[in-house]
Amino acid sequence: MTDPLTAPPVLRGNYAFFVDLDGTLADIMPHPDQVIIPGPIRMTLQQLSEQQEGALALISGRSMVELDALAAPYHFPLAGVHGAERRDIKGQTHIVRLPATLAEKILAWLNAGMAPLAGCEVENKGMAFALHYRQAPQHQKAVEQLAAQTVSHFEGLTLQPGKCVVEIKPTGINKGAAISAFMQEAPFLGRQPVFIGDDLTDEAGFDVVNLAGGVSVKVGPGETHAHFRLASVAHTHQWLLELAQQHALTDRRKGYESLGRRI
Repeated sequence: MTDPLTAPPVLRGNYAFFVDLDGTLADIMPHPDQVIIPGPIRMTLQQLSEQQEGALALISGRSMVELDALAAPYHFPLAGVHGAERRDIKGQTHIVRLPATLAEKILAWLNAGMAPLAGCEVENKGMAFALHYRQAPQHQKAVEQLAAQTVSHFEGLTLQPGKCVVEIKPTGINKGAAISAFMQEAPFLGRQPVFIGDDLTDEAGFDVVNLAGGVSVKVGPGETHAHFRLASVAHTHQWLLELAQQHALTDRRKGYESLGRRI
């Protein structure tokens, strides 16, 4: 779906929230280690989670360890590395792993291929690999060629382009599959899904949410399958704050109505 897309409404009801991190909850920085989620937004996510009985998960290309650190002190269900690792509401983890020998071979191949590309970096996620070229955009084509050669050389892998990064991951792993898995479990089961993301990696999530009759929200410019758009990370923050405030107001009204009936 292309523009014009409107901003999403302030939602009322029983929802399951799925939220991307980089470019959605936090501005993209020159290096991933520089990214933070502002404290008030972390608190707002916790409020939304409590209001929806825990049905809020972070869905990201980052590892679960990174997600927990960025969301601290709060502890949410997570899907890391685009769903290759997932933690449910009970704290149980579900992880797709590459055989150790295969992962070592892939890493050696990638390190050799990236060595001549100054400013580029290989990130080893264990079950996936990210080839970063944000610091050296002139090498984009070379990085993309290396990634394509890698999935051709090693079986069972697929490409996932992103913003100044190409990821190599096991086939069948994507954010849409992660959302689908969550939606089959409590407390997400039976709720209307909402997914907020900004990147090509989020389109599979938008597709799943749209098919389920949910609310898909693209952050920033670009063509998308999402049904709504927020202009920036700042606009995302404002919308999440409004959601939490609206739910809090609704809860208070219900409390007053219940008290009035008892009186």
